[in-house]
Amino acid sequence: MAKHDKVQLWEKYSEDGSYEGEKCPRCGSFLAEHEDRVSCGKCGYTKHG
Repeated sequence: MAKHDKVQLWEKYSEDGSYEGEKCPRCGSFLAEHEDRVSCGKCGYTKHG
C-alpha cells in the first residue's frame, strides 16, 4: 500500500493554465502541502502555519 496518492502535475493547474498552489520564493519550484506546513523538496524552504 502506498504512503500517499501520487499527484499528477496537470492536476495542479486550472483550466486557464495558471498554477493553483504556492511556489517557492527561493527557487520557484512547487511547494509540497503537508498538514501543518508547506515545504520545497528542491532547496529545503519550509513555511509553518
